[in-house]
Amino acid sequence: MTAGPADVAQLRGAFVGGTSGAVSIAAHAIGGGMAPSESAVALLIFACASVGAVVSSIDIRRSPAVALALMLAAGQAIGHTTLTIASEHQHGILLSFPMLAAHIAAIGFCALLIRAAEHGYVVAASTVAVIVAVLLHPETPEPASASMRTYYRAKVVLRQLVTSGTGTRSPPAIV
Repeated sequence: MTAGPADVAQLRGAFVGGTSGAVSIAAHAIGGGMAPSESAVALLIFACASVGAVVSSIDIRRSPAVALALMLAAGQAIGHTTLTIASEHQHGILLSFPMLAAHIAAIGFCALLIRAAEHGYVVAASTVAVIVAVLLHPETPEPASASMRTYYRAKVVLRQLVTSGTGTRSPPAIV
């Protein structure tokens, strides 16, 4: 269970889609827009899910920070446009300064958080993979090979054993 590029891309797509919707609603409210209606929220969820699906299919290994910021900007633009079209309160397609500032600040902040989450996911998944591998496959000692066996040789001279005499040991008979 190591974290591959496809897993990280799915995580990135989910985060970009989710944050695009949340930031679009927040920036719309900061910029003076009203709370969106239920139909506008449903349309926003559909649009942001589509953005997340597209983002998860894009490979961004070369310059991930720049690509992620561009994807977040596109997602927020789609979310903002969706809210502008679907809400009862129409302020036009142009952004007010507070709304634009909220979108730009959110792009940088969300890009930083998403990159940190990607890195954390890779580290956590790698650690779990190592732990599972150790727990499921405990090492068993290998039997010693023939070349590793040692043979015991006593350090006793054999002729001493043969000429030692018979019987038990006692003090000398002649003094």
